[in-house]
Amino acid sequence: MTTTLIHNANIRTMNPACPQSDAILLQDGKVVALGDKARSRAGDARQIDAGGRLLLPGFQDAHIHLLNGGTDLVETAQLYDCTTLADIQAAMAAHQASQTGPMIWGAGWQSGFFGDHNLTRDILDAVVPDRPCLIYDGNFHNACLNSKALQIIGVGPDTPDPLNGHIVRDSSGVATGMLHEEAINWATNLLPQTSDATRRQGLAAGMAWANKHGITGVIDPWILDHHARIYSEGLDSLTLRVAGACLVTAADSVETMLTRLRAFRAAHCGQDFHLNAAKFFLDGGLENRTAALLAPYADAASGNAALMFSQAQIDAMFTALDAERFQIHVHCIGDAATHAALNGFQAARDANGAWPSLHQIAHCQLVDPVDFPRFAALGVMANLQPLWACNDPIIPDDTMAMIGPKRAPNTYAFRSLIDAGAPYCINSDWAVTTLNPFEIIGTAVTREPPRARGVAEPFFPDQCLTVEEAVLGYTTHAAAACWRGHYTGALKPGYSADLILLDRDIFNVNPYAIAETRVLLTLFKGREIYRAETFSS
Repeated sequence: MTTTLIHNANIRTMNPACPQSDAILLQDGKVVALGDKARSRAGDARQIDAGGRLLLPGFQDAHIHLLNGGTDLVETAQLYDCTTLADIQAAMAAHQASQTGPMIWGAGWQSGFFGDHNLTRDILDAVVPDRPCLIYDGNFHNACLNSKALQIIGVGPDTPDPLNGHIVRDSSGVATGMLHEEAINWATNLLPQTSDATRRQGLAAGMAWANKHGITGVIDPWILDHHARIYSEGLDSLTLRVAGACLVTAADSVETMLTRLRAFRAAHCGQDFHLNAAKFFLDGGLENRTAALLAPYADAASGNAALMFSQAQIDAMFTALDAERFQIHVHCIGDAATHAALNGFQAARDANGAWPSLHQIAHCQLVDPVDFPRFAALGVMANLQPLWACNDPIIPDDTMAMIGPKRAPNTYAFRSLIDAGAPYCINSDWAVTTLNPFEIIGTAVTREPPRARGVAEPFFPDQCLTVEEAVLGYTTHAAAACWRGHYTGALKPGYSADLILLDRDIFNVNPYAIAETRVLLTLFKGREIYRAETFSS
């Protein structure tokens, strides 16, 4: 029996019945007592002096591509800081020189600098001529391939666009190397695959990175067969809990979808790893004009994008999944996508009645104000990424011109959603952005990017959250989103001993200092899974 007393702590339990304490007793992976009761029952327990520092429940990231992001750390060139084509070429040349495998990967180029107009296969051919190469943009909705990769997948002048995808071509009909949306998944299925050994390394790397930042639970919102296999094989070594959402595509029928989801759920139904959810992409992203809007794009090019599923498909699939008590997790960037998703949830409720599903709409970049109250009315959770809600002083952003001034105030309107009663959680979408919760909380509170520090104009500051709201979004609300709110997300007797000790009190510091917060100690089920070198007790 392992017993630990953490004392001299500034504990925020996130439990309204006992919101604060100064000591906590942990035994056999669970919280046993708080305050005086913890001290009186400690006996010869191992003791940790917190030094008066802030102690919180472990954070849970309810939209994070943990396995993919960890695998990127192992095998992928990081292009997030590249601002010129020469930067990309230098990074890819250095990376390919260190790689012995059959495929060269990169990720992170920014659409504010690169795109259909300047990033082509020729750029990659110059530095990776003899092996297939694919580089994702920062949001993973666009990718550029070299000529070797295009040759392997067999792109020719008559190759049709895959369903919900696009192959970019020049004026003579030759593929430039750029792919959008589902064309990327189609291509990667035909290219050399990452080995399971590398994926296992990636899972370990991703968990270590998450634990260092205080994360003890996640939803991975893109589960295919290999994700389920790797998570399941690593079950005994998981240092956080994983819930997964299994990908559904427009090519699926209702029955093939249900057959696959039932099999996933039956095979993976434990507390530490469970697959109880379906993932839908109803649209793409604004940057490549694949976000579905209720009215046309406001810039000179105008136009619009279609939903990736018809409303009839959405209604039928959501209703069938809801009837079998699956959770539904939906990617929506444009206001038309969010509106269609809410219509689907309404159809499901009309058919099946209400139950505490906490179906989720992820991103909520542009939401029609008419739809703000529908989240609460339908019990749909807004799954939010506050790091995106800012004016970055370095990376150009042309999406606001696409949205136009009339709709602009409805962009990342998190305060409006919460004030309308929407359930919500806060998360990262790593590896699209950092997984550091404190940079994300800082941006939620200031509506400025961490590196701005007052230099950038706040992005619709009337939509700021409080620190308390942001921390709730990472703890009790995120636990509920993951369907584990009855034993995680707060520090109360009987709950899992998942907790983090911080180097500062984020409730009482300059908001610009929140982003600089460091985790000193992370416990998962009472077991130490991360300790900063600077922390001793």
